[in-house]
Amino acid sequence: MDQKVLILDFGSQYTQLIARRVREANVYCEIQPYNFTITHPEEWQAIILSGSPYSVKDPEALHVNIDHMLGHIPVLAVCYGAQYVAQELGGEVQRSQKREYGKAELNILLDDPIFTDLDKNSQVWMSHADTILEIPEGFELLASTEGIPVAAFRGNRHGQPVYGLQFHPEVTHTLQGKQILSNFLYRIAGCRPDWTPDSFIQESVRQIKEEVGDDQVIMAISGGVDSTVCAYLVQEAIGDQLTCIFVDNGLLRKDEFNQVLDAYHQHGLHVIGVDARHRFWDGLNGVSDPETKRKIIGKTFIEVFDEEAHKLTGISWLAQGTIYPDVIESLSVHGPSATIKSHHNVGGLPDTLHLKLLEPLRFLFKDEVRQVGLALGVPETIISRHPFPGPGLSIRILGAITEEKIKLLQEADDIFIRNLKESGWYNKVWQAAVILLNAQSVGVMGDERTYEFVVALRAVNSVDGMTAEWSKLPHELLAKVSNEIINQVKGINRVVYDISTKPPATIEWE
Repeated sequence: MDQKVLILDFGSQYTQLIARRVREANVYCEIQPYNFTITHPEEWQAIILSGSPYSVKDPEALHVNIDHMLGHIPVLAVCYGAQYVAQELGGEVQRSQKREYGKAELNILLDDPIFTDLDKNSQVWMSHADTILEIPEGFELLASTEGIPVAAFRGNRHGQPVYGLQFHPEVTHTLQGKQILSNFLYRIAGCRPDWTPDSFIQESVRQIKEEVGDDQVIMAISGGVDSTVCAYLVQEAIGDQLTCIFVDNGLLRKDEFNQVLDAYHQHGLHVIGVDARHRFWDGLNGVSDPETKRKIIGKTFIEVFDEEAHKLTGISWLAQGTIYPDVIESLSVHGPSATIKSHHNVGGLPDTLHLKLLEPLRFLFKDEVRQVGLALGVPETIISRHPFPGPGLSIRILGAITEEKIKLLQEADDIFIRNLKESGWYNKVWQAAVILLNAQSVGVMGDERTYEFVVALRAVNSVDGMTAEWSKLPHELLAKVSNEIINQVKGINRVVYDISTKPPATIEWE
């Protein structure tokens, strides 16, 4: 990339949000841990220091050599970053008597390019436990709020600007935060807004051609957004040098395998479809534990993929649809987050393949992947698909898995998804699912007493899956779905709706 912005992560929950806002301004950026070694500052157009859960007064506070960046390129320090810069350059920072958290009104004291087109009293969002009492000598106070004396300041080191913001411009509660970040990027750092889907495709195609040359590439494709966009991008670069393998694990949605395979073939992808349903069903038969289900599915998938790969000759590369949140997680300040459950996407393809790895989407967020997919001509039906777990319906069947339960769930799921689409609600929710509970209930149909399964409908609204609110689907729609499932799917006689948020619940039940 000609222009890159570096974001140094001090552990803030908002670091990824900073990156998303920079990308939304069509400027390329990368997140690295706070202790990332900056060997050539001139390679970066600007540096942004994130917030942190730590206090700069903590014994375990995270330290960085700011002399490696200040005076070389423009720097924007946010929250902890601002406190750290202030303290390191001779200002005064002290612990607040109480945590300053929530909305505040920014009182702009000096005109500055960073506040261009900002309202005089703009709402900002505070979240910190330290207060900057005095800014370093030679720096200027730009803004304050009613509660804190230093909300923004600026300085200059060897001709390069340094800005500190005590508030978080990246969150939506800072109403003009995008404008503030854009002002820093464009007016102060001199960035150009040329990070676009088209420019990404052009650069990626060039890199893939250069890396791969005349070699053959293989990849597993799932019908999901990430793997599909990855396949289209690699094919754009090297054409029929790419071979994709789509495995039917018997845990997909009703008729999904054939529908997706047909869509791939219609758009010219070279895809080998593998019917491995019974192999997966046999391995899962009677298994109840969620983690055991995942391990069996992962192991079986690897075996099937490995067998198919060895039928091909001359393969040198393995392409994968890894995206940026996965990369960031592996580079986080404190290592990967605590495991709640195994990752939904099957990974760990066998080392025995001895293939070089090709991950052209590894620096894209999910919404950017979708934008690139649209620019590549990926069908809208795939681009707009809800997230679907790698282990498929297995983790939506609570308790032991049987072929009968899979088919029951496929029918119920098909009714729910079809009704969401027909009612216009499918694109209004982030993810929808039906869960087959490990419980049966008494019912009455005609003159007969029934004792059949219960299903739970789940629909949530989210941005990235990290948090989620349950979707307020119309009662009439829920009633219609319930009525159709109970009347059309023999074996289910009760439907409930899950109104749990994440956290404390998760989106999937297992």
